[in-house]
Amino acid sequence: MSVAAQTSTKSLPPFSIWGVHASVAGRPVVWGKLVMRVLPDQQIQGTIQFRGTPIPIEGSWNESAQQIMFHSPYAAYSGHLTIYDDVQIQLRHLVLTGRLQMLPPSLQAGEYGTWVATTDISLAGYSGYVPPQPPSTSLPPVGVFVTSNILYGNSSYIKRQSRHISNEK
Repeated sequence: MSVAAQTSTKSLPPFSIWGVHASVAGRPVVWGKLVMRVLPDQQIQGTIQFRGTPIPIEGSWNESAQQIMFHSPYAAYSGHLTIYDDVQIQLRHLVLTGRLQMLPPSLQAGEYGTWVATTDISLAGYSGYVPPQPPSTSLPPVGVFVTSNILYGNSSYIKRQSRHISNEK
């Protein structure tokens, strides 16, 4: 597979659904979904779900630094966006990676961990299209492939979350 890694100066999609993986203090892997909307003032709103119940999140997106910060009632997340274009299949993989800190009232309050979230969009249909770099052998982190299973493995969840966010507007 020929994938070119690049960092874009384009925005996150205004609405997106991400597969997310988090690890806290070496404890077992936690999988979930992140649904977020980027508002015109670069504020973030949405939900994160690890155990069946969507938990509200809010935060901010720094376009120039390609950094995101958001929190839920249980954890604070910070991360950086990396973009991988796969021209062979016409997909742009968006990858957020970073650190998290568990907050009270979580039973893990004070513990730190890492997280990765991924989503992808069609290169052909993306209005913020940045021409791909020459093909290379650089591959996205394994999280891109693993979390995409979460993202596409349960389409009924995606439809419910899309309606939930649309109704909030």
